[in-house]
Amino acid sequence: MDTTQQRILKTLKTLPNINPVDVDALIEAQQDKNVNLVRALLKQGIISEQDLLVLLMRELHVPSIDLTQYRFDERLKSIIGEKTARQYLVMPLSMLGQTLTIAMADPLNVFILDDLRNLTGKDIEMVIATESQILRGIDQFYNSSSTGLADFGSNVQTEQDEALAVEEAPVIRIVNLVIKEALRQRASDIHIEPQELGMRVRFRIDGILQDILTIPKESKNAVGVRIKLMANLDITNTQTPQDGRFKMKVGKQEVDFRVSMLPTTFGQKIVMRVLDKNNLSVGLSKLGFSKEAMTVLEASIYKPYGMILVTGPTGSGKSTTLYSLISKLNTPERNIITIEEPVEYLVDGLTQIEVKSDIGLNFATGLRAVLRQSPDVVMVGEIRDAETADIAIKASLTGQLVLSTLHTNSAAGAVTRLVDMGLEPFLVASSLVLVCAQRLCRRICDSCKKPMDINPDMLQKIQHRLKPGTVLYEGKGCERCRGTGYKGRVGVTEVLQIDDNIRDMLLKRKTSMDITRYAQKNQGMKLLFDDVVDKMIAGETTLTEVFRVASEDE
Repeated sequence: MDTTQQRILKTLKTLPNINPVDVDALIEAQQDKNVNLVRALLKQGIISEQDLLVLLMRELHVPSIDLTQYRFDERLKSIIGEKTARQYLVMPLSMLGQTLTIAMADPLNVFILDDLRNLTGKDIEMVIATESQILRGIDQFYNSSSTGLADFGSNVQTEQDEALAVEEAPVIRIVNLVIKEALRQRASDIHIEPQELGMRVRFRIDGILQDILTIPKESKNAVGVRIKLMANLDITNTQTPQDGRFKMKVGKQEVDFRVSMLPTTFGQKIVMRVLDKNNLSVGLSKLGFSKEAMTVLEASIYKPYGMILVTGPTGSGKSTTLYSLISKLNTPERNIITIEEPVEYLVDGLTQIEVKSDIGLNFATGLRAVLRQSPDVVMVGEIRDAETADIAIKASLTGQLVLSTLHTNSAAGAVTRLVDMGLEPFLVASSLVLVCAQRLCRRICDSCKKPMDINPDMLQKIQHRLKPGTVLYEGKGCERCRGTGYKGRVGVTEVLQIDDNIRDMLLKRKTSMDITRYAQKNQGMKLLFDDVVDKMIAGETTLTEVFRVASEDE
């Protein structure tokens, strides 16, 4: 089998404008004098520096980088000094955890990577750059303070004090400021969208997207590369979607971010989901669960086996509820395994598996493998098909507590949906312990809360539920809520306990409406609409939110 160098030399001889005789002479010189291939190719003028870069990138499957486009991070000088950089012809680019990314001119010299690992104590990742760019970069980087080449981006994700922020490269400041502002405004998602004249930045706050700022067009590529480096993504890939994640410490707060890159007409759109683990320990009461609902839910998770479902549309807080429940079960004596797409929160004490459909690891195959690991509790991110549902239900009948989500409008709808998917009613009836349907509604801003004038049409729809003299509230809008009248969100829930009568109704193929009526009458189950109306009467939310979040016939 040919070595990498032999493969590159063979490819060279097939290229246009390359004289095979020159390549043969180089091969002989290599054998006699152990000549460095990359340097010899350039010194003898056999191939141009740029063409060699493309050849190495293609043959080695290693990305290349144009060093003239980015600024380097001054802090990396302490990891690789000038003497080392010149000796090995490398430039330090970024630092993420224990992984140092470098640009090097001779990727065929594997001894350089070994030496740098020993010198720095870091894991080394490489990209390729031309020798001339690296030499020019060394001259400017090590002989300057904060001026010089454009910053490729540091991945030391720690919020610096204001003095240090001034010295940071502009692109790092831009990204850090966007993230810091998103956390300050309690955003759940950061959208960075390329447009013809710049990049629009929007935050999703309390479920609603809001315009924040526009990044200048000239910073578009640098911002994309910076975020790709932070998320350990391929900086050379701009044509296909990519997903990644990174962790950032802001002050004393450590936050995970999930990153999605999507090619669009004007460049790559970036969406960063903010995953704050502090949300997992706030408790069900802070999520909006009533005392009655909490009592039922917490009793159900301590059952030795069975299935608990949380249902609702995308963005309704299902994952947060599941993780909050699991956090109560997360003790050393329990083996808890999750299978998700993607993993939302990284939690100590859990075994977490990410679905990768491209290699055949879907929810069904992953769940089969998980069940061979002797779990006590299994969380399945979502039940999407009959196969996954069947495996999950049978697991819940053989000694595991299974928690999962389903997309239905109501709690009773989830019960009948499983039967509609083709599962045997007796299996569904035997396995289900509890179903919780939920939504998120916006909470009135306390700083600008005031009694509201009710629209007569809307009042007519709700009047029969209001006692005489009831005062409803709204937020008039202020600086603290960015003029929206809302600040924060509260959960709206509907909890259905599966008792023997409901199991019997399932076996008799009763409808979800039949099950709902029974639960209302005999369990005192509060519907989503009832719960959000109660929160409106209590002054937590508005009449507008009532009809946005739920309808009376759900």
